[in-house]
Amino acid sequence: MQANDIRVLKSAALLTAAAGLPAIVVASLVAGVQGAIGAGIGLALVAVFFTVGLVVVTWAGRISPAAMMLAAVAGYTVKVLLIMAFLKAFEDTTAFHPRAFAWTVIVCTLVWTVGEMRGFVKLKMLYVEPGRDALPGRGSSDVA
Repeated sequence: MQANDIRVLKSAALLTAAAGLPAIVVASLVAGVQGAIGAGIGLALVAVFFTVGLVVVTWAGRISPAAMMLAAVAGYTVKVLLIMAFLKAFEDTTAFHPRAFAWTVIVCTLVWTVGEMRGFVKLKMLYVEPGRDALPGRGSSDVA
């Protein structure tokens, strides 16, 4: 990963931790130890899924913009399906509180997304290379 990508990851991870830790405390007050465990699993799941997703999209971006888009869409689809499978597999569990897990996943996902957006906005990356023509052969000297 490049330094820019690490800054985006750091921005998102810190904000998510700042939201996830209070979520664990609130879940423990509302649902006891099982609530805290559910919220902790939710926080960990969001952190792992989105970190892996950002790494994969960054890697694919070095190949081509099309590969990056494919990786982003495929990664999103896989994440949604895995979370749905996780919720379905553990819907009747007594090891943790499924509702605390679900709410923590929702909150942490929203916060992670805001953190990524904030990280990308603060990068101030150039989207075009200064001094280069947009299309080869279409410069100002190519007058018909």
